[in-house]
Amino acid sequence: MRLVVRDRPGILLASLGIAFATGCDPSVPDDGATLGSAQAVVAARPASHPLPKRFGVGRAATEADISVLDIDIMPDGTGLPKGHGTAADGATIYASSCIACHGVDLQGTSLGGRLVPAPDVLGFPDGDVPISTKAIGNYWPYATTVFDYVRRAMPLDRPGSLSDDDAYAITAYLLWKNGIVDETAVMNAETLPVLQMPAWDRFIVDDRLGSDRVR
Repeated sequence: MRLVVRDRPGILLASLGIAFATGCDPSVPDDGATLGSAQAVVAARPASHPLPKRFGVGRAATEADISVLDIDIMPDGTGLPKGHGTAADGATIYASSCIACHGVDLQGTSLGGRLVPAPDVLGFPDGDVPISTKAIGNYWPYATTVFDYVRRAMPLDRPGSLSDDDAYAITAYLLWKNGIVDETAVMNAETLPVLQMPAWDRFIVDDRLGSDRVR
C-alpha cells in the first residue's frame, strides 16, 4: 500500500521521526511492529539527562516589586494613597493627557469612550442603558474606583504614569464635569469615599448564590 503525504507534511515528519527512532534504537524489534507500538517505545524512553528542579529563570518577588502592582482601591476607599487634587488641576492634566481619546467635551471619540452622559440620557432609569451612553455620571457606582482606574490604566499610551496627585486631580475634574462635586472640591483619601454616586444603588455584589437581583 502506498502512503500519500503530498498534502500532509505533518504525517511525513512524524513517520520519518518514528522510522529514525526505531531504526536507531536496538531495543525496538525489526519484526514489522505496528505504528502504535513504535510510538509507545519512543514515548517511553527516558530523558538523556535528569531535569533540574529549577531552571534559574526569574527570581522571588520582593516587597518593592509587589507594592508596585498591589495598588487596587476598594469601593470603601481602602488603599487610597496620600495626596490631593482639584478640578482646576485636573483640567490641565486632561488637556495634555486625556483629550486626544476622550474629546474636548468628554463625549468620547473613536479612540476612547465618553466620560459624561449623553445630553439626552442624564439618569439611570433601568438596566437597559445603551452602552454608548454609559458614563461616570449615570453609571459608575463608586467615586473611589474612578481614581483606581485612572491611576492604574490611564492614559492609554502611558498607563501608570500619573502621580497620586495627578490621579486625584483628574478624578476631581471628571466628577465635577459630571455634576457630582463642586469645581472647588478637593479630592483625597478622606473626601472620595464619602461621595455617593448617582448610580450607586443600582449595583449589588454578585456572590454567585443565585440572587434574583442579579441579571
